[in-house]
Amino acid sequence: MKRREFLRGAAAGVVGSLGMTLAACGGDPAATPPSPPAAGEVPEAAAPAQGSSLPAIEWRMATSWPTSLDTIYGGATVLAERVGELTDGMFKITTYPAGELFGGLEVLQNVQQGTVEAGHSAMYYYTGLSPAWGIATSLPFGLTATQMNAWLYHGGGNEAIDKLGAQFNAILFPAGNTGTQMGGWFRREINTVADLQGLKVRIPGLGGQVMARLGAVVQVVPGGEIFQALSTGAVDAAEWVGPYDDQKLGLQDAAEFYYSPGWWEPGPTLHAFAGLDAWATIPDEYKRVFKVAAWESNMNMISKYEALNGTALNEILASGKIKLRVYSDEIMTAAQEAAFALYDETAAADANFKEMYDPWKVFRANVFGWNSGNEATFTNFVYNNRNWE
Repeated sequence: MKRREFLRGAAAGVVGSLGMTLAACGGDPAATPPSPPAAGEVPEAAAPAQGSSLPAIEWRMATSWPTSLDTIYGGATVLAERVGELTDGMFKITTYPAGELFGGLEVLQNVQQGTVEAGHSAMYYYTGLSPAWGIATSLPFGLTATQMNAWLYHGGGNEAIDKLGAQFNAILFPAGNTGTQMGGWFRREINTVADLQGLKVRIPGLGGQVMARLGAVVQVVPGGEIFQALSTGAVDAAEWVGPYDDQKLGLQDAAEFYYSPGWWEPGPTLHAFAGLDAWATIPDEYKRVFKVAAWESNMNMISKYEALNGTALNEILASGKIKLRVYSDEIMTAAQEAAFALYDETAAADANFKEMYDPWKVFRANVFGWNSGNEATFTNFVYNNRNWE
């Protein structure tokens, strides 16, 4: 639908209202959840006409990403552009890459303090502030992207995350998912748990804590600094996202072994969030537009990664220099056991984590039971028969 045709949907000179209020997208706790959009339908919002009485508002949105990573940075820019379009430029959001205003791992803190009005980040960067933030992004051996969206929008996830967010003066909205990530780049081959002992690995969140339990020395390095750290040997291994982004960062020139799968991030959600003080100052119409734009950003990112990663992987392997490897069963089993031992210990020690984790675990069991008997049966057959090659 062209923008001009879209705007004609609103009566001239009258502030339109959303065709669908996505309260389930991390919205106001008191709002009534709407019916989900029909299959294939993108939720739409009518835009305020220029002659309306709605105010002109400008926000800054800090991110954790370099601009070179157009897909993940696009989680912020797609949202900002859509907000501007749907409000006819009255609500303007300017996005900033990591490091331009402050460090890429300091976005939540600065939104909380009101330094900027909004942010876009991966919440597991902030497990040092609360381990429950790890669940908001992805738990090792947790949910795929589709399952994550099911938990967020229809399994109580958004409500649980907003309850935690209120403690940090923030309201959050899913605004991107990378899909199942790759298992990272290694400067040497690893086959056993013993091979991980003392290995310096760039990996954040609870996945990093699991790696530490397996003997690795964990470091958290912003995306824009990974190539330098890996190529100089400051780290022995590093994970980022997947072939499309990894190629843009040049990681194929920094290490020889490329592992799969990224068991620590089977379906990581990225979030857009606003400070509660800033959120309270904008009209309800702008809030509804922001929610719709976040929904669109969430759907766009996973779709784009799925479309781009296959070609990027083929290009990476075409050089003949990169060795693609799969984690051994020994490492996968040890990592899964360490992960769930960590969750149980964390739940016993942290009330916020337990409050989110216990129902998440029930949801996981239910959706795994469904997918294992249906989708997994299909994918196992078609991928193993390989009639697509």
